[in-house]
Amino acid sequence: MSGANEYKLLDSGAGRKLERFGTVVADRPCAQAVWRPALPKAQWDAADAFFTRENHGGWTFRRRVPREWECELEGIRFLLTPTDFGHLGVFPEHALGWRWMKERVASAKRPLSILNLFAYTGGATLALAKLGCQVCHLDASKKAVDWAHRNATANHLDGAPIRWIVDDVFKFLQREQRRGRKYDGIVLDPPSFGRGTNQELFKIDDSLPSLLDSCFSLLSERPSFVFLTCHTPGYTPMVLQHLMEQTAPHGNITTGEMRIEHTVALPSGSYAAWSAEP
Repeated sequence: MSGANEYKLLDSGAGRKLERFGTVVADRPCAQAVWRPALPKAQWDAADAFFTRENHGGWTFRRRVPREWECELEGIRFLLTPTDFGHLGVFPEHALGWRWMKERVASAKRPLSILNLFAYTGGATLALAKLGCQVCHLDASKKAVDWAHRNATANHLDGAPIRWIVDDVFKFLQREQRRGRKYDGIVLDPPSFGRGTNQELFKIDDSLPSLLDSCFSLLSERPSFVFLTCHTPGYTPMVLQHLMEQTAPHGNITTGEMRIEHTVALPSGSYAAWSAEP
């Protein structure tokens, strides 16, 4: 795939971000970008797609945008389409986590079994599957899981050992505990608020501590890592550090801001990474 199909952050500022997703340039809200944009207004106005949450929100297209198109990030192909929430099907800030997990997989020197929770369109699932891991991909949205499955096909990973699960996260974790199933690594990206397959309520303020307890209880005797990401305002790296320290066994915890690299890097949530070894 040529560089023309890759993701690139072009600019940010004035509460917005300008990004190239393959052949489509999108102008979307970004509350963190309170500084001034670097590019002239004319370049922002030339964006193919513009999304706003004001006045009932929605997309405005300045040229015909494909119903679905491909974009590459960190060597992974994603099928993109505009959603009602302003997302396109990929979160570029998560590439930081994929690179960190790649190092953990390499240091393990053995095939790892990984659980990916709130897995959406499958970025971490595909990154880990490409490294030879066995991955259990779980999301409460059938639409999201189907989308991730199609992304796997786009990356020639149809034959990879991936379990595709549509379920409520807590019900699934309870069943895995009863079955005695264990995982070498767990990835989780919980939303601020969500609903399970039967409208079960997930609220991060109420649910995250017990969710982490359940995750660490499912780790194998030779665990590798737990990688937690969060986009909820107020959940800073220090907050995630405290949550991990209360739950994790002995090991290494590193935290930080997720970011999209550019001349002016764009902060995009927080992460906390636990590893069994330094």
